[in-house]
Amino acid sequence: MTGHDENGGAGRPRGRRSTLLKIAGLTMAGLLVLGVGAAGFVYWHLDHNIKSVDIDQALGDDRPAKAVATPSANASGSAEPLPTGSLNILVLGSDSRSGKENKALGGGSSSGARSDTAMVVHIDAGRKKATIVSIPRDTLVTRPSCPLKSGGATAVAYDSMFNSAYSVGGPVCAVKTVESITGIRMDHYLEIDFSGFAKLVNALGGVTVTTTQDIDDNDSHLHLAAGTHHLDGKQALALARTRHGIGDGSDLGRIGLQQQLVKALLDQISSTSLLTDPAKLYDVADAVTGSLTTDTGLDSLSELVSLGESLKGLSSTSVKTVMMPVVPAPSNPNRVLAKEPAASELWKSLG
Repeated sequence: MTGHDENGGAGRPRGRRSTLLKIAGLTMAGLLVLGVGAAGFVYWHLDHNIKSVDIDQALGDDRPAKAVATPSANASGSAEPLPTGSLNILVLGSDSRSGKENKALGGGSSSGARSDTAMVVHIDAGRKKATIVSIPRDTLVTRPSCPLKSGGATAVAYDSMFNSAYSVGGPVCAVKTVESITGIRMDHYLEIDFSGFAKLVNALGGVTVTTTQDIDDNDSHLHLAAGTHHLDGKQALALARTRHGIGDGSDLGRIGLQQQLVKALLDQISSTSLLTDPAKLYDVADAVTGSLTTDTGLDSLSELVSLGESLKGLSSTSVKTVMMPVVPAPSNPNRVLAKEPAASELWKSLG
């Protein structure tokens, strides 16, 4: 015998090579299992990040009618069709006061929260255009009776600040109040807190905005000269909260900055290659889901992904930002009232 095996190998007994192949095969199998397990853990982690509130159950049928559904699109004919109908989504930015991160970003004391930012996002049928309507938090409204988690309900409150709805009854009361003043059913609810917004901006690599005037606000700790700036998460959050350093110092000036930030975020998301950078994609997904509260119709990763997929054709240039028309309140110069009939006409156009 020569020591060659039947395949021409020299000095390598067949039994040893067979053992090595088995080890290699088991190693590859192990890596594949670990990979699948890691992917499963990532999905589980992101999915369980999301907090939700069953608004439909809480409010029952005492709500505006749902919009008429339109057929879904299914270009490929194989995957489940994506929804194409119009949507109305109430988006709140929560001044959450819980957790060290929120406190460090200006969340205040250890209890309570306020809806400092409120936007009704109307997405047209076809999902190629959208209108974002900001509701000033200082708007005086009739706050309807809202069900409470502990049982019972809040009393109807007249000439109440809009953002008090969230304070007294959480997301359920915020949705009911918006529906009562707009006459439009909110299909979904999304809420993100201080730390979540800052994390999202950081995960995206910051946002670029252009200010037309100097901003010098000691309350939000933001000091920017007029011009174009690339902001990190903490600075972007400060810009969203700034009001004393611009305009008349009211909430109305801040709304313009917030709407500018929304468009800047859309631009940043569209210019970031998330699908080719798994690490960045995970950071963004973790930032979003980790500080997100939704209605039960959006409380899973698959539902959020489906919504995102259906909005692929939506760019910042096709998003219109407006503010609900308001006038100063006669009873208090620091409060505003919906300007009629302009406000009602705006909501009607989105119905």
